[in-house]
Amino acid sequence: MRTKILFICHGNICRSVMAEFVMKELCRQAGVGDLFEIDSAAVSREEIGNDIYPPAKRKLREKGIPFTFHAARQITREDYNYYDYIICADRSNLRWLERIIGEDPAHKVSLMMHWVGESRDVADPWYTGDFEAAYCDIDASCRAILEQLTK
Repeated sequence: MRTKILFICHGNICRSVMAEFVMKELCRQAGVGDLFEIDSAAVSREEIGNDIYPPAKRKLREKGIPFTFHAARQITREDYNYYDYIICADRSNLRWLERIIGEDPAHKVSLMMHWVGESRDVADPWYTGDFEAAYCDIDASCRAILEQLTK
Protein backbone atom coordinates (compact mmCIF):
# COMPACT_ATOMS: atom_id res chain seq x y z
CA MET A 1 0.00 0.00 0.00
CA ARG A 2 1.33 3.42 -1.00
CA THR A 3 1.59 6.37 1.36
CA LYS A 4 -0.42 9.26 -0.11
CA ILE A 5 0.82 12.82 0.47
CA LEU A 6 -0.95 16.02 -0.58
CA PHE A 7 0.92 19.34 -0.36
CA ILE A 8 -1.17 22.49 0.08
CA CYS A 9 -0.59 26.20 -0.49
CA HIS A 10 -2.76 29.16 -1.41
CA GLY A 11 -2.88 28.91 -5.21
CA ASN A 12 -1.12 25.62 -6.07
CA ILE A 13 1.26 27.34 -8.48
CA CYS A 14 4.33 27.92 -6.27
CA ARG A 15 5.05 26.25 -2.92
CA SER A 16 2.79 23.19 -2.97
CA VAL A 17 3.63 22.25 -6.54
CA MET A 18 7.34 22.81 -5.89
CA ALA A 19 7.01 20.48 -2.88
CA GLU A 20 5.18 17.91 -5.03
CA PHE A 21 7.99 17.72 -7.58
CA VAL A 22 10.82 17.96 -5.04
CA MET A 23 9.29 15.09 -3.05
CA LYS A 24 8.77 12.99 -6.18
CA GLU A 25 12.41 13.49 -7.15
CA LEU A 26 13.71 12.70 -3.65
CA CYS A 27 11.64 9.51 -3.61
CA ARG A 28 12.92 8.57 -7.07
CA GLN A 29 16.53 9.17 -6.02
CA ALA A 30 16.00 7.08 -2.87
CA GLY A 31 14.48 4.24 -4.91
CA VAL A 32 11.16 4.45 -3.07
CA GLY A 33 9.02 6.24 -5.64
CA ASP A 34 6.68 3.28 -5.88
CA LEU A 35 5.93 3.54 -2.14
CA PHE A 36 4.42 7.03 -2.40
CA GLU A 37 1.66 8.87 -4.23
CA ILE A 38 2.35 12.60 -4.18
CA ASP A 39 0.17 15.47 -5.37
CA SER A 40 -0.60 19.09 -4.55
CA ALA A 41 -3.60 21.39 -4.34
CA ALA A 42 -4.73 24.89 -3.38
CA VAL A 43 -7.03 26.20 -0.72
CA SER A 44 -8.20 29.01 -3.02
CA ARG A 45 -9.86 28.93 -6.42
CA GLU A 46 -7.83 31.84 -7.80
CA GLU A 47 -5.39 29.87 -9.95
CA ILE A 48 -7.45 26.78 -10.88
CA GLY A 49 -6.20 25.34 -14.16
CA ASN A 50 -3.03 27.42 -14.25
CA ASP A 51 0.41 25.87 -14.68
CA ILE A 52 3.36 26.33 -12.32
CA TYR A 53 4.30 30.00 -11.88
CA PRO A 54 7.29 30.73 -14.20
CA PRO A 55 9.73 31.78 -11.42
CA ALA A 56 8.93 28.53 -9.58
CA LYS A 57 9.68 26.60 -12.79
CA ARG A 58 12.99 28.44 -13.11
CA LYS A 59 13.91 27.52 -9.53
CA LEU A 60 13.05 23.84 -10.10
CA ARG A 61 15.13 23.80 -13.30
CA GLU A 62 18.03 25.51 -11.51
CA LYS A 63 17.94 22.82 -8.82
CA GLY A 64 17.66 19.95 -11.33
CA ILE A 65 14.16 18.96 -10.26
CA PRO A 66 12.13 17.52 -13.16
CA PHE A 67 8.52 18.61 -13.51
CA THR A 68 5.64 18.30 -15.93
CA PHE A 69 2.69 20.51 -16.82
CA HIS A 70 0.55 21.07 -13.77
CA ALA A 71 -3.02 22.36 -13.62
CA ALA A 72 -3.70 24.00 -10.26
CA ARG A 73 -6.70 22.61 -8.41
CA GLN A 74 -8.50 23.20 -5.14
CA ILE A 75 -8.52 20.59 -2.37
CA THR A 76 -11.82 18.82 -1.73
CA ARG A 77 -13.38 17.02 1.20
CA GLU A 78 -12.79 13.78 -0.75
CA ASP A 79 -9.06 14.55 -0.76
CA TYR A 80 -9.12 14.54 3.03
CA ASN A 81 -10.56 11.04 2.99
CA TYR A 82 -8.10 9.83 0.33
CA TYR A 83 -4.71 11.19 1.43
CA ASP A 84 -2.71 9.98 4.44
CA TYR A 85 -0.87 13.28 4.95
CA ILE A 86 -2.02 16.79 4.05
CA ILE A 87 0.90 19.16 4.45
CA CYS A 88 0.34 22.93 4.38
CA ALA A 89 2.90 25.61 3.58
CA ASP A 90 1.55 28.12 6.12
CA ARG A 91 -0.97 28.81 8.87
CA SER A 92 -3.25 30.73 6.53
CA ASN A 93 -3.58 27.52 4.51
CA LEU A 94 -4.67 25.72 7.69
CA ARG A 95 -7.46 28.23 8.29
CA TRP A 96 -8.70 28.03 4.69
CA LEU A 97 -8.40 24.24 4.77
CA GLU A 98 -10.61 23.95 7.82
CA ARG A 99 -13.38 25.79 5.94
CA ILE A 100 -13.16 23.24 3.13
CA ILE A 101 -12.67 19.94 4.96
CA GLY A 102 -13.92 20.73 8.45
CA GLU A 103 -12.16 19.22 11.43
CA ASP A 104 -9.16 16.90 11.24
CA PRO A 105 -10.20 13.90 13.37
CA ALA A 106 -7.57 11.62 11.79
CA HIS A 107 -4.77 14.15 12.45
CA LYS A 108 -3.66 14.12 8.81
CA VAL A 109 -2.99 17.86 8.53
CA SER A 110 0.35 19.44 9.41
CA LEU A 111 2.54 22.40 8.59
CA MET A 112 5.46 21.73 6.27
CA MET A 113 8.07 23.21 8.60
CA HIS A 114 6.84 21.10 11.54
CA TRP A 115 8.51 18.14 9.83
CA VAL A 116 11.89 19.80 10.45
CA GLY A 117 10.97 20.75 14.02
CA GLU A 118 10.18 24.40 13.33
CA SER A 119 6.93 26.23 13.99
CA ARG A 120 7.17 28.82 11.22
CA ASP A 121 5.60 29.13 7.78
CA VAL A 122 7.24 28.67 4.41
CA ALA A 123 7.25 32.27 3.17
CA ASP A 124 5.12 32.77 0.08
CA PRO A 125 7.42 33.69 -2.84
CA TRP A 126 4.42 35.09 -4.71
CA TYR A 127 4.68 38.01 -2.27
CA THR A 128 8.34 37.92 -1.24
CA GLY A 129 9.87 37.11 -4.63
CA ASP A 130 12.36 34.92 -2.76
CA PHE A 131 12.05 31.56 -4.48
CA GLU A 132 15.43 30.43 -3.14
CA ALA A 133 14.30 30.75 0.50
CA ALA A 134 11.02 28.97 -0.29
CA TYR A 135 12.90 26.21 -2.14
CA CYS A 136 15.32 25.69 0.76
CA ASP A 137 12.44 25.33 3.24
CA ILE A 138 10.57 22.99 0.90
CA ASP A 139 13.64 20.86 0.22
CA ALA A 140 14.47 20.55 3.93
CA SER A 141 10.86 19.66 4.75
CA CYS A 142 10.59 17.06 1.98
CA ARG A 143 13.85 15.45 3.09
CA ALA A 144 12.55 15.27 6.67
CA ILE A 145 9.21 13.86 5.51
CA LEU A 146 10.95 11.19 3.45
CA GLU A 147 13.26 10.26 6.31
CA GLN A 148 10.44 10.04 8.83
CA LEU A 149 8.09 8.09 6.59
CA THR A 150 10.70 5.53 5.49
CA LYS A 151 12.09 4.66 8.95
